[in-house]
Amino acid sequence: MRIDSHHHLWDLSIRDQEWITGEEMKPIRKNFVVSDLKDAIASSRIDRTVLVQTVTDYSETPELLEIAQSEQLVGAVVGWLQIDAQDAIAHLHQYLDLPGAEYLKGIRDIAQDHPDPNYLAKPETIANVKKLGELGITFDLLTKTPELAAAIKLVRACPDVQFVMDHISKPYIAKRELEPWRTLMSELAALPNVLCKVSGLVTEANWKTWDVIDFKPYVDHVIEIFTPQRLMFGSDWPVANLGGTYFQIVELAKALTSGLSPSEAEFFWHKTAATAYGLA
Repeated sequence: MRIDSHHHLWDLSIRDQEWITGEEMKPIRKNFVVSDLKDAIASSRIDRTVLVQTVTDYSETPELLEIAQSEQLVGAVVGWLQIDAQDAIAHLHQYLDLPGAEYLKGIRDIAQDHPDPNYLAKPETIANVKKLGELGITFDLLTKTPELAAAIKLVRACPDVQFVMDHISKPYIAKRELEPWRTLMSELAALPNVLCKVSGLVTEANWKTWDVIDFKPYVDHVIEIFTPQRLMFGSDWPVANLGGTYFQIVELAKALTSGLSPSEAEFFWHKTAATAYGLA
C-alpha cells in the first residue's frame, strides 16, 4: 500500500492562487482537479491521499471536505486556520459542523517566509494548537530554516499534540546549504510528538538539472534523526510539477529510501501517514 501524504487541488475559476506568479510558475497556473490527480498517479500505485490547503481563505477548507466526501481516493484533509487568531477555534468548530467533517484530520497555517519568524511560538498560536490536540487534530508545520526555531518552541510547548513537519522544512538544496537546517532539524526530531514528510524536495533544488545525489545529504539526515518509523512520503503535487512528473517524484523517493528494510519501507510509504491522519 502507498499513501501520498501531501498534495493539493485547485480550480482557478473558483479561486485565484495568488502565489502562482511569474513566467517560471506558468506550468502550474492552471486547474488541477481530482481527474488530473488520478491521471498523474496512474503508474505510481498510490492507494490513498491527503489533500492539503493552499490558500489562507476560510472558504477553501469546506470545499476540500466536499472533495474528500465524494472521492474515495482522498482519505484525509489538512485545512487552514489563522492559528494565532482569537477566533481560530470558532472557525474550526464551523468546519466540524460541515458534511465531510470526519475527513478533517489536520490543520496548517503558513509560517514559511512569515514577516514574523517567531509566529509559531506566539502565546496565541501555542494556546490554539493545544486546543487542536484536545480534539485529536494534527498540526502541520510549514517552515523554512528561519522559522524552525519557533517551530521547535511550539512543539516543545504542546507535548500532547501530534505535529507533522512538511517538506523536511524546505532546506536550501539548490545552494547545497546544510547548516543551520541540519542542527535545527536534529533538535526538532528529538521531540517525540513530531513526524516528518519527505516531500517538496524538487522545488527546493534546481528544477531543470537536479539529480538524486543532490537530495541524499538531506534525506539521509532525516532518516537518521527521525527513523523511518516517523517519516512519510508526500508528492507535493502539482507544485512538484515545476521540477518533475508525479512518476519522477515517486521514483526519486524510492531511490532515496532504497536502503530501508521492507518493514521500514512500510512505515515510509503508508503506516506513518495512516497513523498521523487516521486513515484506515
